[in-house]
Amino acid sequence: MRSFFDTSVLVPVFAPGHEHHERSLSVFSAADRNSGFCGAHSLAEVYSSLTRLPGKYRAAPEQALMCLDTIGERLNLIALEVAEYISAIRELAGLGIEGGAVYDALLGACAIKAKADILYTWNTRDFQRLGSNVSRRLRTP
Repeated sequence: MRSFFDTSVLVPVFAPGHEHHERSLSVFSAADRNSGFCGAHSLAEVYSSLTRLPGKYRAAPEQALMCLDTIGERLNLIALEVAEYISAIRELAGLGIEGGAVYDALLGACAIKAKADILYTWNTRDFQRLGSNVSRRLRTP
């Protein structure tokens, strides 16, 4: 079973006080380089999120980099080619979806490119709008 991890699942893996930590860590720990994938762009999102978490949960830049190393060791990173970016954005526009949903659409395209059976996310509502090719893969950890 091939699993793709949205940023909303990756961040809690490295934030022990997060409400979704245990369940996110469980599915992340079960993944390996043969079955686990995430979008290359998620590295930037994870870094951004971890270094701006509130209070004691905030990671220093060096700690966040170690988390990215862990992601890179466990998961295959999927990047889109220019034509794939344009195709994903055209599909999003065709659905009449605007704004920041473009980032979910790009991750959905990465999940499809990875041939993922499951797209783990805590934001299922955001991804459900992206059509059946994405929505049929959605699971929460």
